[in-house]
Amino acid sequence: MRLTAIQADITTLDVDAIVNAANSSLMGGGGVDGAIHRAGGPEILAACKQVRADRFPDGLPTGQAVATTAGKLPARWVIHTVGPVWSKRQDRSALLADCYRNSLAVADELGARSVAFPAISAGIYGWPMDDAARIAARTVRATAAGSPAGSEVSEVTFALFSRDALQAFEAALAAA
Repeated sequence: MRLTAIQADITTLDVDAIVNAANSSLMGGGGVDGAIHRAGGPEILAACKQVRADRFPDGLPTGQAVATTAGKLPARWVIHTVGPVWSKRQDRSALLADCYRNSLAVADELGARSVAFPAISAGIYGWPMDDAARIAARTVRATAAGSPAGSEVSEVTFALFSRDALQAFEAALAAA
């Protein structure tokens, strides 16, 4: 599995699947979530409403992942995952790792070979960027083909909004 980090708008990437740092309602929001819904158009919201009606009437649980159409985006699918809110008092890093692991499992179910991730939970959910990057890099690398988790995804891109986020992910990838 090839892992790279770039500074880019995730909605512009021509990959099989992009991962949305969604909220549990799946109805859009701010940050990456809002950008994906705006750029992808009403097809994504309609698909999210169907997912809620069919599978997750109470919302998508933290750490889980589900796929929808990508609407007007260059990607084929959007994989929605709900990251945990960072807490000083409680270690929620396993839930953050689950976001990456479960998103790759959904990508495998779809047959996606190229996936782009944002920095899940590192925006409004307050996760410190360096720690978010470390968890992301270690989890994705541990989920590569040949590992016990064995994802068939061949290319993972971390699409970061800022230069600081890019530097944190580059350092985490070098250390992982």
